[in-house]
Amino acid sequence: MSSDVDSPSGPQRGRPFAKGNAGRRPGSKNKSTLLADALRPGEENELVRKAIELAKDGDVPMLKFLLDRILPKERPVKLDVPRIDHPHEAVDVLSGIVRAVAAGEITPSEGTAVAALAAGFPRFIDITDFDNRIQALESEITRLNELWAKVGDGMKG
Repeated sequence: MSSDVDSPSGPQRGRPFAKGNAGRRPGSKNKSTLLADALRPGEENELVRKAIELAKDGDVPMLKFLLDRILPKERPVKLDVPRIDHPHEAVDVLSGIVRAVAAGEITPSEGTAVAALAAGFPRFIDITDFDNRIQALESEITRLNELWAKVGDGMKG
């Protein structure tokens, strides 16, 4: 570990840089920004048309590049799951999601995402129930305090 940027846990990434290397100057641009700035107005459309032409002519990397940017990364997932009104009902929903993954109706990653939503929903139900119970208790405390104040006023007079 002879480098000035080494730390006890190994080489340190990023700053501080080695002696004599101050890093990129403030305000400097990376290569892709310089290339984009070098384009004349109107060349963007021509470049896109050329990329599409290359992809149609069998340029597989260009086809993959274009499809990665055009096609959505996720698709809507349609499942027939029961409504969750009580926390214990989430088990039925999670069971339905597992069945859909097993049947190949949705991918495992889609199942995981939907399951996370379903698993989190009972917490919101619980929070709402707790909030309602707290409000009811606070109302009852206020009512009892008012009643106690009236009783105390009646004893004074």
